[in-house]
Order: sequence, then structure tokens, then C-alpha cells
Amino acid sequence: MIMKAEADGRHANIFTKSFIDFLAMYGHFAGEDLDDEEGGDFEERIYDVEDPAGGRSSQSSSSSTEVTPLIPKSQQTPQGDASPSKAVFLLLKSFVGTGIMFLPKAFQNGGLLFSSVLLVTIAAISLFSFLLLVESREVVPASFGDIGGHLYGKWMRWAVLFSIAISQVGFVCAYMSFVATNLQALTRSIFDGLDFPSYFYVLVQLIVFIPLAMIRNIARLSFTAVVADIFICFGLIYLYYFDFFTLATSGLSDIKLFNEKDFALFIGTAVFTFEGIGLVIPITESMKEPEKFPKVLTGVMIGITALFTSLGALSYAAFGSKTQTVVLLNLPQKSHLVQSVQVLYSIAIMLSIPLQLFPAIRIMETAVFTRSGKYNPTIKWTKNMFRTITLFGCAAIAIGAGDDLDKFVSMVGSVACIPLAYIFPAMFHYKTHPYKKSRIFDVLLMVFGLVTCFYTTGNTIYEWIRS
Repeated sequence: MIMKAEADGRHANIFTKSFIDFLAMYGHFAGEDLDDEEGGDFEERIYDVEDPAGGRSSQSSSSSTEVTPLIPKSQQTPQGDASPSKAVFLLLKSFVGTGIMFLPKAFQNGGLLFSSVLLVTIAAISLFSFLLLVESREVVPASFGDIGGHLYGKWMRWAVLFSIAISQVGFVCAYMSFVATNLQALTRSIFDGLDFPSYFYVLVQLIVFIPLAMIRNIARLSFTAVVADIFICFGLIYLYYFDFFTLATSGLSDIKLFNEKDFALFIGTAVFTFEGIGLVIPITESMKEPEKFPKVLTGVMIGITALFTSLGALSYAAFGSKTQTVVLLNLPQKSHLVQSVQVLYSIAIMLSIPLQLFPAIRIMETAVFTRSGKYNPTIKWTKNMFRTITLFGCAAIAIGAGDDLDKFVSMVGSVACIPLAYIFPAMFHYKTHPYKKSRIFDVLLMVFGLVTCFYTTGNTIYEWIRS
């Protein structure tokens, strides 16, 4: 799109170029080359990583040190030209989405004080883990999966890609359920007595998603990304306004500082909210001065932690025990302005779903199909059918989540996001930086990730069965 504009004698403005760059991040999600139009590098690599002990993909010989790149410069990804300010925009775009709308209910599950303290703690641990991945990439300048493949063998590459695919599919399912919940509430408020079952609203979304899923050039989704962000900002601003208005007129609602019954559900949701590790490597690659990325990331994490904590705490303080899984449902449903917010936010999330699904679709396609469909219509339409089936699978999971959306979000955070955010980066850093002191922190992070993963997963399953 940018190249076409320049060919016509026009220059893409900064606003448009930033969104195109953001979409390019998803074409290189977790550092992988997922662009279907480029033809096959990813397909070739996914089957072509050998164990470190077994050959050419192992560059971690005894002569390598923690400052010696394990991949020759000729194989490294070319560095980009993004400024720190553009990196800030890309990071903000990657972190702020639907997860923030689940936080007020998560605060109810955890309690106001517990949730506030733990959210800041999880943000700090997530930042530490993201920086470990950046340091590991300095030694092994490759994609997230390839770093694992070079350090531990192809099984680790598959483990990383599997976790990425599962987490992205989980996001899509949660988003579809979120949209269905909003549309159902909207229909009830506008048309008295008209009430379709929730699965109807999930299936209706497929009319939009199936055509969008056929798009193979991710830059064509730029318009949807721009519109989605405008609508999300509008929804957040109004929610802040209504929280302050409710607290000013009605005072503090019935809240708990610590909810000993459901606090574990908060952990998975918090990890879900901060899950953005898939874009750490591509944003680092996009920067002209990648050495500035840690400072940029730290600043952004401080900012979004303040945003997430304030919105979660304010909304829970305003609505108390009546806080809904999707906080927009706590707003006056008969208000035309609230109805507009619900419509716009639902549209924003619907427009974000194809972008979230893109990395998972490409990873699964390359696991199933060994040939590109670029010049073969039969393979291309077989892939189209595969994408359609995947969307129906996501819809089925979203329908199954039903009224337990908060538990489903916690489950996705526990099962898929914790390994990606905490366990894998610590494992990689343990190998690339063999210092005793740093390895202590690596091991502690691995243990934290494993314990949290098993505990929150088990607790979420228990709560799901009990409810």
C-alpha cells in the first residue's frame, strides 16, 4: 500500500504508515515469516530445524559465548528504521484490546487490593521476561521458534509454535464470545422481548470473518485496524467517564479487598491481558536503534499497567458485586450513547479478530500443507476450506464458553500465555547467558511459570465444573 502510494507520486502519512507497520508485525509474528504472499520460507523452516547435537542448525558450539551470535549475519533479519516513538505506538497497539474489558470482573474475582498489587507484580514479571527474550535474541538473532530450535532442538520450535497458535485461537474464541455477549445485550435493550440465544450471535459473526480469513496479504487489513483502534479509544474514554460519574454520584460500591474464593481466576486473566510477547521480536527488528527497545518497552509497560490497574479498579469500585464479565454490560443499557459504545466496541473487536487469527492460521497451515497454494488453485482452495473449518471450530469453542467467559479467558491465559510469557524466555536465557547469577533468576522464573500454570489451570477447571 505504501509502495503503491509512492509509485503514484504520493507519500503515505505517518498515521497510515504506522498502521501498515503494525500489520507487518503480524506478518512476522514472533519473528516468523508468516506472509503467505512471499512464498514458503516459513514452510521450509518449520520442517528443517535439527537438534543442537545433530548438525547445521546448532550453532551453539563450545566456542560460542553469550555475546557471540549463533546465526551468521547473512541469515539474520535486516534491521528496520522505526523510531522509538513509532515503537511506542506499535507496543500500545499490541497490548490494548479486549483484555482490558475483562479486568473489572477479574478485579471482582481477586479483590480490589489483591488485584491491584498482583497486576503490577505480573506486569513487572512480564517486563522482565520480555527483556530476557530480547537478550536471548541478541545471541540467537532469529524468530521466537527458531531460538528454541537452535538451543533445544526442533521439539522446542514446535512447542513455541503450538503455544502461539493455541493462544491466538484462544484470543479469537474469547473475542467472538465477547462480541456475542455485547450484541445479545444490545438486541435486548433495543428490541424489547426479542431474545436470540447467544450461539446465534456467534454464528452470525462468521458471515464477516470467513471472507476476511481468505485475505492473504495482511496489509489489506489496514483499514480495519485503523477503525478498530478509533472505536476502542472511544469505548475506553466513555467507560472512564461513567466510572467517575458513578463514584461521584453513588459512592463506593460493595467491594472486597481480597476474594479468597475466586482469586486464582484473576491470575490467568491478568496474564491474558499482558500477553504481547509475540510482537516483541518483530518490533525489536523494526527499530533503527534496537538497543533503545528495553527503555521503550519499560516505559510502555508502566503506562499500560497504570491504564489497566486504574480501569479495573475504578470499574470494580463503581459496580462492586454486580460487575459483569464484560463491563460494558454494567452501563445503562437503554442509553443511546451506551448502545453506540457497545456497537462500536463490538465492531472494533470483530475487525481485530482476523488479525489475531492470522498467525495461528499460518502456523497450522504450514503444519498441514507442505506446498504453497500461490500457483496452485486446488491447494489454495483447500487452504480456504481449512481456514473456514478453523473459524467454525473457534465458533464452537466460543459457544461452549457461554456464560463462563471469565473462566475461559483465565484458562487461555493459564494454558497458552504463561508458557510463552514466562517459561520459554527463561529457558532460552538460561542457555544463552550461562552466568550463575543470571541463571538463578532464570530458574526462578521457570519455576514461577510452571507452578502458576498448573495451579491456575487446575483451579479454573475446578471453578468451571463447580459453576
